[in-house]
Amino acid sequence: MSRAALFACAAVTALTAAGGAHAAAPKDLDEVVVTAAPYPVSIGSATTSVNIVKREELDTAPVGGLGDVLSGLPGVRSTFFGPGASRPVIRGLAGPRVLVLSNGLGQVDASALSPDHAVATDPQEAERIEVLRGPSALAYGGSAIGGIVNVIDDRIPRDPVDGLEGRVMASGSTVDEGRMATASLKAGAGPFVVTLDGVRRETENYDVPTHPESRRLMEADGEEWPGPVDSVVENTSTELSSYGAGVAYVKDRGYLGLSVKRTETTYGVPGHAHEAGAEEEGHEGEEAGVAIELEQTRYDLRGEYDMALGPFEKLRFAGGYADYTHVELEDGAPATRFFSEGWEGRLELVQPDRDGWQGAVGFQALSRDFDAVGEEALVPATTTKEWGAFVLQRYDRDGWGVEGGLRVDNRSLDSVAGERDFTNVSASLGAFVRPADAWFFSLSGSRTSRAPAQEELFASGPHPATRGFEVGDPDLDQEVSWSLDATAHYGSDRWTADVHLFGVRYEGFIDLRPTGEADPDSGLPVFRYVQTDATFHGFETEVSYRLWADAGRSFRLEGMADYVRGDTDLGAPARIPPWSAALRGVFEGGWWTGQLEARRVGEQERVAEFELPTDGSTMLNASLTVRPLKDEGLKLFLDARNLTDTEAREHASFLKDLAPLPGRNVRVGVAYSF
Repeated sequence: MSRAALFACAAVTALTAAGGAHAAAPKDLDEVVVTAAPYPVSIGSATTSVNIVKREELDTAPVGGLGDVLSGLPGVRSTFFGPGASRPVIRGLAGPRVLVLSNGLGQVDASALSPDHAVATDPQEAERIEVLRGPSALAYGGSAIGGIVNVIDDRIPRDPVDGLEGRVMASGSTVDEGRMATASLKAGAGPFVVTLDGVRRETENYDVPTHPESRRLMEADGEEWPGPVDSVVENTSTELSSYGAGVAYVKDRGYLGLSVKRTETTYGVPGHAHEAGAEEEGHEGEEAGVAIELEQTRYDLRGEYDMALGPFEKLRFAGGYADYTHVELEDGAPATRFFSEGWEGRLELVQPDRDGWQGAVGFQALSRDFDAVGEEALVPATTTKEWGAFVLQRYDRDGWGVEGGLRVDNRSLDSVAGERDFTNVSASLGAFVRPADAWFFSLSGSRTSRAPAQEELFASGPHPATRGFEVGDPDLDQEVSWSLDATAHYGSDRWTADVHLFGVRYEGFIDLRPTGEADPDSGLPVFRYVQTDATFHGFETEVSYRLWADAGRSFRLEGMADYVRGDTDLGAPARIPPWSAALRGVFEGGWWTGQLEARRVGEQERVAEFELPTDGSTMLNASLTVRPLKDEGLKLFLDARNLTDTEAREHASFLKDLAPLPGRNVRVGVAYSF
């Protein structure tokens, strides 16, 4: 194909549509991963699967919860409970197995307890979001047995600022009549830096190209499906305000800073059945006007100091305290209330790089008080305390290297329903080689132990969000995983490739299984937490190839694919995502960039009890970003998703048969950084 033809194809692509949120640039294998270890490790040298979403990509990312923003990444899906609440699903795992962090510390919210509970940090607060797949428990504890998502903001700067710098962004969307504005400002005076930031978002009920209830669900209920008719998913409006401030003292040898943040959001909860007997009465009780009103105030302290203390050269520390409340409103009246208050701190001593030998020793502690009051308070008041110590070491001789680590931690849970104490030991060992320039191969294994979460031990009550009456088991043991990850990176002028194969065996996998009984009061089927053995295996891959480049212009093709399969001794686990694949073309023309993406999600017919199969779907997405002035800080963007207005349902969501993903959406915005 000639260069002229390539240019023409790229131009048509860009002008007819808008691209994926995570495709602004090919994967940079030289990018340093902040979350992976206290010492610097680049993506191209990491022995696990990592993605970094930067601020530039977040501007055009889907508007919504954290899971929705990240669900286009390989191996990542969303618990999608409407636009107001979503958490990431990593390699088929969610809830207490995926740790969501804010600048390396826990959220202190209730998002892991139930899929209709929002994460207390909005993605638009971030300067970057790091996603680590697979066990990452050595530095962060057993709650990271499935992976980590670290939302990193710049509220406490690490670097000095000369004068004033910042960014603003505003956008509007068609599918939900949405409006959003974000801003961040940093001002420096000598060694002091002051920051201000805020996010404001409002959306209405979103449009879908089909009846909200799926054909499979209505046929199972003996009802006639109305067909693919334009509809609205009721009770899905959202309103969010988040604002924060920070101050830091920055010098050559380190920094020290404080910050405060306030989050307030109210969002509708679609498909939330509260009325007793709703199952028997058809679908009349499923839209009860339920909304959640969430508030959190958070304070953080962070610092770093270069020093000479025996074998260490750097001291890094962080601490956070948060007070969280959310109220479930039924037809505007307060019903169940959830409270979470706690603190978390960590300290790391980092070794200097001695001819490729890096390492760190770290300590972590936390205390959290959780309580719930109301008819849906399925978990009693619980105090959780945890401490942990870890060591990580890496030896890199350019052509080859090894790394490993060890963690010991203790978690105690004290509740009116009982007390439990768990001591966990986790370890990892990996080796890697660079047989030639641009190539990297690694093999790593880990043994990770996770203490049961409070809901797995002490739950006893109706949980309308999951449509079950959940019963915990206070005698559960630790969940132990044995994992093996194989990684290959390749990076050259034209090609970039990232391939990951994984397999995990669980001993004492904690699963929520139906008992075949029904609760006499709520009419909901009874589900009980049990332990069984399980295996998960799969892969993620990303490839980018630059077809053409000339005079600051280029055209490249990018592709990704993922797959995960889970098995337990009791049968298939619930809500395991099907395979997915995407192909996109990206044209960069200096002052403008255009992208076109086709994404296919397969059908999922391998399901658990009480779960229906999910049809596959193909979505066409596209984007156009223009920088019309010599000042490259100004950009105009257009982001179009689901251009063909396809019915698509997220299999990992409890709501998949009641709330499809949004229909065709065009989002237009302007952003300026200075």
